[in-house]
Amino acid sequence: MLIVKAEIRDKKGKSFSRQLRIVNKFPGVLYGSNNTPISLIMDHNPIFNLQKKEEFYKENLCLLIKEEKFIVKVHAIQRHSFKMKILHIDFIYAKNLEFN
Repeated sequence: MLIVKAEIRDKKGKSFSRQLRIVNKFPGVLYGSNNTPISLIMDHNPIFNLQKKEEFYKENLCLLIKEEKFIVKVHAIQRHSFKMKILHIDFIYAKNLEFN
């Protein structure tokens, strides 16, 4: 199972997303089943390298947020039209349970 590291994002909006991308990070969201959506910040390069693997799209991932692990799947990825950059990722819960 691939591991994706993320931080919780407090600020939202286009301006903040642009500031993140300048420092080689990008926003994302974790949502699904009766849980409150969690806004995320992720480092670009580790995720960009992981997304080259087929397992990133087909299998469950381990999303690590502040020492908590969630089993998730990639729901949608937004990419820049001509730069090799990820702009945003949506994750959905693969299971309703978090594990330790």
